[in-house]
Amino acid sequence: MAVPVSQMYTVTKYVLTQKLRGVKRYPLVLMLEPLFRCNLACAGCGKIQYPDHVLDKRLTPAQCWAAADECAAPIISIPGGEPLIHPEMPEIVRGLVERQKYVYLCTNAILMERKLDEYPASKFLTFSVHMDGLRDEHDLAVCRDGVYDVAVKAIKAALKRGHRVTTNTTLFDDANPERVRKFFDEMMGLGVEGMMISPGYSYQKAPDQQHFLKRSRTTELFSKILGNRKRGWQFNQSPLFLEFLMGKREYQCTPWGNPTYNVFGWQRPCYLLQEGYASSFRELMEQTNWDSYGTGRNEKCADCMVHCGYEASAVEDTFGSFSGFAKTVKITLLPNAR
Repeated sequence: MAVPVSQMYTVTKYVLTQKLRGVKRYPLVLMLEPLFRCNLACAGCGKIQYPDHVLDKRLTPAQCWAAADECAAPIISIPGGEPLIHPEMPEIVRGLVERQKYVYLCTNAILMERKLDEYPASKFLTFSVHMDGLRDEHDLAVCRDGVYDVAVKAIKAALKRGHRVTTNTTLFDDANPERVRKFFDEMMGLGVEGMMISPGYSYQKAPDQQHFLKRSRTTELFSKILGNRKRGWQFNQSPLFLEFLMGKREYQCTPWGNPTYNVFGWQRPCYLLQEGYASSFRELMEQTNWDSYGTGRNEKCADCMVHCGYEASAVEDTFGSFSGFAKTVKITLLPNAR
């Protein structure tokens, strides 16, 4: 698992502190969406379908910092839209880094290389580049030719300047396991720190509704992709979550683990479902009926195995028992052990 020691220490200390305090529900990652506007129009995206008056909205740096302070999660993921479009994004990131938050700035990398000078390299900042496979698969997924090559060039430039770089990959029903495994080889060959993978998000607004993964297909696909894993592959994710994707472990969703704050407020209950918004993080946590969401509890959640709901469950398993911690260590050292 390619997570820096300093980040692992911070997260471990944070989780254990919550447990010692008897806190039942706590956030691990703040999903901070300062805008929905993007410079791509991917068929599987549900964010860019909003009308222009919504796409023109931006969170201010002060709003972003306030959300980070209010939520207090140690990690902040900044998806979009395309965050690098935001004219104040360098200021937003700078304020979060000053708070010693581990920031994952998600980007399709189209603007990344030309904006690198605006972001000083830091252990607290990672460019998380959206890569949906090898050249043909990626360019098809983002509905534009040439984006894969632009992203690869930007990744190389960022690494040369000392930036932390990871990739994040969303897989859909038509993914080819052997091609995905070759893609992992390519990304490791570039020198990225680690990879994140997840089944396709079931966005209601997405133009393409045909290729979202059902639960049985998810476990089948990820078993083929992650079976007999190469030792050189590094994943920036919980080993137990990867086992969950392969159908080797069962978890219930932990929707409060990755709360979302965007131009509408605090999104209920998670990044994927739009069940209204809360005006504060406290209201989100205290007035959301969390028992109404998750596998077997809500038909909208029936096939979901997405990281924003289930990776926090895997982390809870790791720190919730000695057996969970021991299993995490074993899989980290011996990923193919039975």
